[in-house]
Formats: sequence, structure tokens, C-alpha cells
Amino acid sequence: MAIEKRNTDAIRIAIVLCGILGITIAHYTTPASSVLWHNIFQRLYYLPIIFTALYFGWLGGLAAAACVAACYIPHIFLAWRSFPGYAMNQYAEIAVFFLVGFITGLLADRERKRKRELEQTAEQLSKVYAELQDSFEQLKRADRLSAIGHLSAGLAHEIRNPLASIEGAVGILEQRELSEEGRVEFLGIVKKECRRLNRLLTNLLDFARPRRPSYQIVDVGQILTSVASLAAHMAAPSAITLRADCPSGTPPIECDPEQLKQVILNLTINAIQAMPDGGEIILSARTKNPNFLIQVKDQGCGISPEDLDKVFNPFFTTKENGTGLGLSMAHQIVSQHGGILSAERNPDKGMTFAVLLPRRPEGSV
Repeated sequence: MAIEKRNTDAIRIAIVLCGILGITIAHYTTPASSVLWHNIFQRLYYLPIIFTALYFGWLGGLAAAACVAACYIPHIFLAWRSFPGYAMNQYAEIAVFFLVGFITGLLADRERKRKRELEQTAEQLSKVYAELQDSFEQLKRADRLSAIGHLSAGLAHEIRNPLASIEGAVGILEQRELSEEGRVEFLGIVKKECRRLNRLLTNLLDFARPRRPSYQIVDVGQILTSVASLAAHMAAPSAITLRADCPSGTPPIECDPEQLKQVILNLTINAIQAMPDGGEIILSARTKNPNFLIQVKDQGCGISPEDLDKVFNPFFTTKENGTGLGLSMAHQIVSQHGGILSAERNPDKGMTFAVLLPRRPEGSV
């Protein structure tokens, strides 16, 4: 690299010297009567001076001006000694050569210094960015390990409860004096807990290996109406009213209709379970350019502020018989669609779960 720079500098110096020599020869060979050409050649001396000052700084500019002066002063003396006034103007021009070379070189040095500082700053920023990326990757790995730890702990907790019930029921069944009615009762407990374990493992597999969305153009209003119809039988015993609110003219959205229905149905069922005293659940959809906003608003007991940040964590649940995977799976589905699932407490009572989706997700065909 250093050898290449030296070769480049040598070529530039040779170009400057050839330029000064060429202009000087033109000066000396042009008759004194051609004043216009002499003025042109005199101005051409600025080119090698500025060129040298730009590449070699103020020292280079002064050196080029000195070379020009050494070549030009004899010509002034020989050609214009009969015209003292004109000769003095030419000598004054030489002073300007030095001034131009010095100022141009000074500005060039300043610009190079600023460029070096910017390069150093960029290099430092690049190092800091690389360090941040490394730290971010470490945090991500730590977060994944933490998530695996929480997942394992939650899974162990969820499995332990039905296993304890099964073990207790089997222990009682081993007693020979147990009546037939008691035997049927405890066999029912075993079957119930086995079904619970099977449901838990099925949900876990669905969570661990989610299906990729199959995108279609769908009418969100129809999905909301379908969910309201599906959940109506669960809402009826608690005197809960389900209302789908999707303004006419709402444009369609590109999504996986089955997965989106699964998300909204899960949110609706959670809302129903949080409203044992009845009330109204509103399923609404509207455009929020350039996105699409779907909300499930209930009038239930709500979620405590300290639990809001945990509601989408696997195995976190406030229900007695919940697995804690429903909202996690919903969050995962929405994320796969390039959207955001959020939860907030209503000002009066209850919760509002919001699904913010892009009108056309990335990766859709």
C-alpha cells in the first residue's frame, strides 16, 4: 500500500513538473508582442500550483509556487525589463502564486484532516456497532435460554399436577375394598387427566412447530361474524352479548383465515371466561393506514398491571385449569403475519386485546 502511494505521488509530481515546464517553454517561445498569450500562459501556472496544493498540502503548494517562480522570473526579466510597470505586475503575480498555493494547500490539509477524523469516527462506530451486535446476540442467546428454562419449568409444573392426580387415583384403585362406584369415579379421574395431558402436549407441539400461514384475500367482517357465532353458545349461559363491529366498505386483508380466526376465537373465549357476571364483548375491525386493526374488548375482571407484561409468556395463566399456551400461540401467529398483538386495560373495566396486521404481509404471494 505504501509503495503504491509513493508511485502515485511520483507520477503526480512528474505531471506537475511537466506542466510547469510546458507552460514555461510556451512563455519563452512566444513573442513579447503577443501579450494576450503571455497573460493566458501566466494564468495557466495556477493549475499545477493548485493541483500540487490539493494533493500535497500547503508545503506542496509553496514548493510548486517556488518552481513556477524560478521558471517565470527570468522570463519577466528578459522579456519585460523595458516595461518596468508591466514587469512589476508580473512580480506581484508571483506573490499571488505563493498565496494561492499556501491557502489552497491549507484548505486541502484541513479537508484531509476532517476526512481522517470522519474515517476514524466511522471505524470506531463500526467497532461499537460490531460490539453491540455481539452483545445483542449474547442477549438473544441468554433470552432464548431463559425462555427455554421458563418453558421447561412451566411444562414440568403443568405435567406434575395431572400426574399427581393419576398417581393418587391409581393408588386408591389398588385398594381391593373399593366399591364399583368408587372405581368408576377414579377411573374417570385418570381418563380426564390423561386427556388433559394429551391436550397440553398437543398445544405444546402446535406452539413449538407452528404452521406457516397460507395467505388468502379475506373479508374480516365475515371472520368476526363467524367467531361470534362459534362463541355464542359459550356466552349464552353467562348472559354475555357478542357484537361484531366492522363498517361496510372495509377493505379485505391478506392473511391466513383459519389462523386469524383461531387468534380471535381464543381472545373471545378468554373474554367470555373473564365475564362470569355477563356484559358485552365487542369484536371490531377497521383500517389504520397502512395497517389493519382488530380489537376484542370485554367488560370482565381484567388483568392486574403487574401481569400485563407476562400474558404472552408460555405457561403463564391466571386460570385454574388453563395451560397458558393460548395467548402465546396467538402472539406467535400474529408475529408470523408480521403484526403485533397487544393487551391493555380499559379505563372503566375489562381488557382490550388488539391485533395490528399489515394489509399485505411480507412473504405473501
